[in-house]
Amino acid sequence: MKIEAGQLAPLFILHDTDKKEVSLADFKGKNVLLLFFPMAFTGVCTKELCSVRDNIAQYNSANAQVLGISVDSPFTLAKFKEEQGLNFPLLSDFNKEVSTAYGTIYEAFIGWMKGVSKRSAFVIDKEGIIQYAEVLESAGDLPNFEAINSTLASLN
Repeated sequence: MKIEAGQLAPLFILHDTDKKEVSLADFKGKNVLLLFFPMAFTGVCTKELCSVRDNIAQYNSANAQVLGISVDSPFTLAKFKEEQGLNFPLLSDFNKEVSTAYGTIYEAFIGWMKGVSKRSAFVIDKEGIIQYAEVLESAGDLPNFEAINSTLASLN
């Protein structure tokens, strides 16, 4: 299923790095930037998430909650978050349900790994409507953060 701007964001509940449940509904009234990423500890994922970490003030000033999502376990994500000093929640989609609901899952990744999240970005407004959707086929590409930031700025 392809998710596009203008659609209601699929609701979800996932576990964070402390194994606590986090629901998209928890952020109603706040903008949300969902960043799906293939795998913790890989070069491009680290570059992407550390860039967000270094620019978190920009997202905070846009009243936006950043949520990183991958199919890694909460334990792997906790170690990754700690080592990289990430200052936003990482959520485990270990069962691949949310990645599938958002249309951001590889059938096969680097040939033999099945069910890895595609690098993707979704901006969800305060009412739960998707305002920006980008699903990248190449794991080596980064989301268009200029377009993401422009979308977030237009929501305030």
